[in-house]
Amino acid sequence: MRLAGARVLVTGASSGIGAATALELSARGARLVLSGRDQEALAGVAARTGGQVVPADLSDPSADLAVRAGPVDVLVACAGEGWSGPLARMPGGTAERMIAVNLTAHVRLTRLLLPGMLERGRGHLVYVASIAGAVGVREEAVYAATKAGLLAFAESLRYELPAVDANGNGVGVTSVVPGVVDTAFFARRGRPYTRRRPAPVPPERVARAIAAAVERDRAEVYVPAWLRLPARLHGAAPGAFRLLARRFGRP
Repeated sequence: MRLAGARVLVTGASSGIGAATALELSARGARLVLSGRDQEALAGVAARTGGQVVPADLSDPSADLAVRAGPVDVLVACAGEGWSGPLARMPGGTAERMIAVNLTAHVRLTRLLLPGMLERGRGHLVYVASIAGAVGVREEAVYAATKAGLLAFAESLRYELPAVDANGNGVGVTSVVPGVVDTAFFARRGRPYTRRRPAPVPPERVARAIAAAVERDRAEVYVPAWLRLPARLHGAAPGAFRLLARRFGRP
């Protein structure tokens, strides 16, 4: 799909990967609808991109983001929350909020926006997941589960929706699987990232991968690309992967 002139809804657009993606898509000529909770930060992104601001708390089931956003050609689902620590110590309500923001809200948005894409005969859906959803991560069980759900949701939609043809007709679906990204996410989850390796990648790198995936109709993108290897190892030899994870994973 050509991004120039396309109307794109970006959730989580106030910071991190979402804000970087908004800037990248704007540079490629997209018309943006920017959603997030931080209205001041959203206004700053809108000032740099010319995007339309539609604030929304995706944990609220009554949020009418799809209605306020209007018809869109592309959905980029970036919004997400995390929490790190032993599951038994997780505060009440934290799991429910993460599931609502990371997974349920984007399933709902897709259900509401997809009929318009199908009626127009074209569109693209992008789901920003995480390597945690592909392999699991110690002390991030709920976060990993929400991202795994997003990956399975995207994979299932690919079988259901009409594939994009040579003329750009059809609805593309892309899963984006980032590793460690240099954003405020880790501080917000309650535990900063302290490992030297793998080194965090800048959010702009993920944003470029998202833009290229939409333009080239890529089904799956890992950022950085080498993350495909542990994901494939986990699928092909889960026992061996678990041994390595225990040996080299976070203590």
